[in-house]
Amino acid sequence: MLSAHDRAIVKATVPLLESGGEALTTHFYRTLLEENPAVRPLFNQAHQANGDQPRALANGVLMYARHIDELDQLGGLVARIINKHVALQIQPEHYPIVGACLLRAIKDVLGSEIATPEVLAAWGNAYQQLADILIGAEAEVYQHKAQAPGGWRGGRAFRLAARVEESTEIVSFYFEPVDGQAILDFAAGQYIGIKVLIDGEEHRRTYSLSALAKDGQYRISVKREAGGKVSGFLHDHLHVGDQVELFPPAGEFVLRSGSKPLVLISGGVGITPTLAMLEAALPTGRPIHFIHCARNRAVHGFRDWVDNLAACHPQLKAFYCYDDVDGVLTRDRLAGWMPADRDLDAYFLGPKGFMKAVQDNLVALGVPRGQAHHEFFGPAAALE
Repeated sequence: MLSAHDRAIVKATVPLLESGGEALTTHFYRTLLEENPAVRPLFNQAHQANGDQPRALANGVLMYARHIDELDQLGGLVARIINKHVALQIQPEHYPIVGACLLRAIKDVLGSEIATPEVLAAWGNAYQQLADILIGAEAEVYQHKAQAPGGWRGGRAFRLAARVEESTEIVSFYFEPVDGQAILDFAAGQYIGIKVLIDGEEHRRTYSLSALAKDGQYRISVKREAGGKVSGFLHDHLHVGDQVELFPPAGEFVLRSGSKPLVLISGGVGITPTLAMLEAALPTGRPIHFIHCARNRAVHGFRDWVDNLAACHPQLKAFYCYDDVDGVLTRDRLAGWMPADRDLDAYFLGPKGFMKAVQDNLVALGVPRGQAHHEFFGPAAALE
């Protein structure tokens, strides 16, 4: 238990984190990755380069400091961290490395006049408290997934069984276990971790599962990102029969059961988890409004599949918006494509600007905030 003295010191640093948190976390990541090559596979370097990862960590550290007296107020932040850590297989031995680099960053960025031995000791104790919480929770998740039917712990060898071109920039990859045994089921909306070797260097990423687990296979659908090292490797060099390691499915962004009308809204490759959600929701008979936005028809994957489902299931209505034809998804257009009764469940994913607009429009159109759910691909950010 963190002492009252330490909690008071941590809370006193909140103004400093509000003004300089991103500088601190940028320095932290530079130190961590330059001096600890063993942890580099756990981080997407593109997110370091564009600042997304330092911003996300700065926000997380700030939230932790603000709520150090009431950790239950952190809400979904802890669950998101735990699930991402499990998907990438973060282990207890990684935490001391991170903690040491974080304290060094606090000392280097804030300076010795502010980062006194007392302040560093308080933050060291606060970090250890958070580490203990995460390590304990992650251990339970690892054990649960290992003991569940078809489950496993750590990396498991999978073979690429098939690959399908879904659009000019999205390819679906179907993986089956090399050992031929059962695979772990998952909730629609979850993602899976993948480990690949590129020129002898290990890389780990998470990708949404774009179809329910069936026929003993997992499917991910990957967009080729400009300069994306792993997406480019998967598109250009992963062939049927090749092997990769997969980690058990994880993620707290999942389709919740219910009978309310369901609205699935996606932009670009944000469509991938909504496909599994659509597949899971159809047998329930609940009304479904599937709304997808893309730059143009050529980059829009899975349209034929969705249209065929809509032709067979009267409760499913599909709507599409293309930038080069329709422009952006306006509030009026969204209003016309949603059920008239706003007592519905909405799930939305896509680029940050897209999600910000969708969230604002859902609120303006009367959808209760607690019934509108979203997730980020990559580090989380605020939509406010």
